[in-house]
Amino acid sequence: MSEPQPPQPPETPGQTEPVMDASSSPLPDTPSHNPEPLADAQAELANLKAANADLADQFLRAKAEVENARRRADEEVSKARKFAVEAFAESLLPVADSLSAGLAIADATAEQLREGSEATLRQLKSALERHKVIEIHPEAGTKFDPHHHQAISVVEAEQEANTVVTVLQKGYLIADRVLRPALVTVTAPK
Repeated sequence: MSEPQPPQPPETPGQTEPVMDASSSPLPDTPSHNPEPLADAQAELANLKAANADLADQFLRAKAEVENARRRADEEVSKARKFAVEAFAESLLPVADSLSAGLAIADATAEQLREGSEATLRQLKSALERHKVIEIHPEAGTKFDPHHHQAISVVEAEQEANTVVTVLQKGYLIADRVLRPALVTVTAPK
């Protein structure tokens, strides 16, 4: 016995059924149907992952280098602050030795004490100059400079107005920066 066939739509004249063979597909090309683009994409993904891993490694190494450089710089700054006066203190040791030697002489004459004091003062000035500590000792008649001088009093004098008359205490510069201004008297304006 034959099985009943489902009803077929009526054919219209001129209409033909499309014929499909194995080479033609009703679906567009997709990665699942074409293995070559999928393999290319997977290879590209693998390359990108490798490049990403390499860049991440380089980043971590650079970050570690920066941290090490920062740590070394911090240590150097700390040491520089701690031992900044070492050279200066070392240059003052002969001055201290000279003073001690002068005081050790019990029966020194006034002349010997004066000579020793002058020699010690030369040592001290030399030590200060080696470390760029320079005296500010303006001559009489020098124009008053508020950046290097401090006026203690104003006096009447024959000199031009606003000039140094006398120095009461020397001032000092350290590497072109005022450590202590010179204390001076200046002439009054006329």
